[in-house]
Amino acid sequence: MNHSGGPDPSVILAALADPSRRGLFEAVRRSGQPIGRDELAEQTGLPRATAAFHLERLVEVGALAVEFRRRSGRTGPGAGRPAKLYRLAAEELTASLPTRRYELAGDLLATAAERSDQTGAPMGSTLIETAEARGHDLGSRELPLVATLTSVGYEPADCADGGYRLTNCPFHQLATRHTALVCSANTAFVRGLVDESAEQRDVWLEPTPGECCVRIGAEQSTRAS
Repeated sequence: MNHSGGPDPSVILAALADPSRRGLFEAVRRSGQPIGRDELAEQTGLPRATAAFHLERLVEVGALAVEFRRRSGRTGPGAGRPAKLYRLAAEELTASLPTRRYELAGDLLATAAERSDQTGAPMGSTLIETAEARGHDLGSRELPLVATLTSVGYEPADCADGGYRLTNCPFHQLATRHTALVCSANTAFVRGLVDESAEQRDVWLEPTPGECCVRIGAEQSTRAS
């Protein structure tokens, strides 16, 4: 838990770095309503006991919540035991964030940690390299840059100079706790998105209260397709 008593995003992200847990979390989110363990196990291809283990861990860290409901709608004797159902616990945390936030941040951190262990390179520089490479992977030469930025959750807004300010930071809670590391990786990720687009723009770190720390400059030219 964080100091406000709510779920700690960094703990949730660490739990969601596990592919099985991430798959279960995404299945719960896609369902749009409370969903049972057996259905989740079937959707994710996990054994029932394995799914139950990971679901309880997600409840423990505050990513999911549990409710009990009789699906038949019957009550009283003979109605049977209520089913144990899972739903998103941090609605206020996920409602304004891009769909891939947990998966993206978890993948970046896990990939960087693995590469750092393998190569002996510092975690910080490895995370920056990993983030920029992922930006290239998710970038698009066909789509307008603003569409790509929006799809990742940055909510770009036009600036008077022709550039973009990013009014939402997909990694806000992490950036608050680990500012130097996360903001550097965030800048690298956006640079990868921009470099992969058809628009030639500068990207730099410019911390702004209430917004993403990354700024994007005015378009200098359009790259050939």
